[in-house]
Amino acid sequence: MPKESILVVDDDKEIADLVEIHLISDGYKVFKANSAKEGLEIFQHEDLQLLIIDIMMPEMDGLEMCEIVRQTSNVPIIMLSAKSTELDKIVGLGNGADDYVVKPFSPLELMARVKSQLRRFTTFNTTTNAKKNEIVVTNLRIDLENHNVFAYDKEVKLTPIEFKMLTLLASNPGKVFSTDEIFEQVWNEKIYEANNTVMVHIRRLREKVELNPRNAQLIKTVWGVGYKIEK
Repeated sequence: MPKESILVVDDDKEIADLVEIHLISDGYKVFKANSAKEGLEIFQHEDLQLLIIDIMMPEMDGLEMCEIVRQTSNVPIIMLSAKSTELDKIVGLGNGADDYVVKPFSPLELMARVKSQLRRFTTFNTTTNAKKNEIVVTNLRIDLENHNVFAYDKEVKLTPIEFKMLTLLASNPGKVFSTDEIFEQVWNEKIYEANNTVMVHIRRLREKVELNPRNAQLIKTVWGVGYKIEK
């Protein structure tokens, strides 16, 4: 019986076929599209648990598709791109992606990322009522049951990664988390080398919840240590 359903959107047929082969070998049900427009059609009619989207595509690129998907869904999105600069990653994650994989990539690495995103998505959607249903700290309110977030009485839309990161900090007000601790608790993986993944997501999170992201009042930086939310 197939596991989760995954949509692969890439105008490069060889890459799309390669990803499909590895996904199917791991038991996933795969849908393929060679354009963002075709991908959106499938997205609207199928029950999908993950999207893998190439950024560079003609007519509508993957970033625009990602933005459209995020208007109605928090399904995990992995972006594929030949661009590897920090700015490119920030743009990709800023448009709502949960992960960013640079071409050429190792199929084994991609499969590991797929499993990681699906594991987190399943966890987010099976939150039990045994937990406190709401976190309120300073000008922030998090509805754990419905995954709604209100900052300064205004509802904000977060990706699953952003939601888990904010919940981690808000659940422990006053506690300083290092970037390594945040990565390991949010991604459920050990961090083996320095990277800017946490920094990029914190930056994007501040843009959504802070009145002035350059003068953050909710998510504080403790220089040389990490991040915290004040009591």
